[in-house]
Formats: sequence, structure tokens, C-alpha cells
Amino acid sequence: MGLLAVLDEAVATLKAPLGEDDRAQGWTDDLRREVQAEISINRSVLRRHGLGMARHLRPRLDEWMEHEGVQPGRLRDLVGDVQRSLVEARTMTAELPADLGFRRPPPVHA
Repeated sequence: MGLLAVLDEAVATLKAPLGEDDRAQGWTDDLRREVQAEISINRSVLRRHGLGMARHLRPRLDEWMEHEGVQPGRLRDLVGDVQRSLVEARTMTAELPADLGFRRPPPVHA
């Protein structure tokens, strides 16, 4: 599954209301919304400016989940997948030329 697909899946899943198991694992509605928004912002940046922007993202979702005391479970696994995917993309794009992956706007006169 590609990076954007992983982000799409996470955003869609995190938009849904929390279940009892999720709450028992430490999730709150506010945390769910905040994590969903963070992932959504990263997804928008990558869609708008290209996957080369991954080199500039500094995902710290794992630290966030740890700080919030979120226990292992489906949502933490999902957020972990997002974290791993962003780190892998960042590593892969770090070795590419600086302008690769960026979409330049068309000329004004075009």
C-alpha cells in the first residue's frame, strides 16, 4: 500500500467515533481528532507538493501516543503504520535531488 493510501485509511478510520475498546486503551475524542488532523495535514502537504516533501516531515506520532499513555490496540497500530510509512518515505526521499517530487505551478501566462 502506498503512502497516501495509508494516510487516507488512517484519516477515514480516525473520523469514526471511538469504540469502548478504544477508550479503554486511552483514546479520547479530543486525542482522536488531533491525531486525525495531524495526519490529514501531512497528507495534504504530500498531495499538494508531491511525495518529495516527505523529507521535510518530522512525524512524532509514536512519541505522542506514548506521552498520552495510549495502550496497544487497533488505533495505535494504525497510527504506528502511518509513522513507519512517513519515516520510510522520508528516508527514501532524503537521497533524491531536492526538486524531485515537487510540482511546480504552471507559468502565469500558460
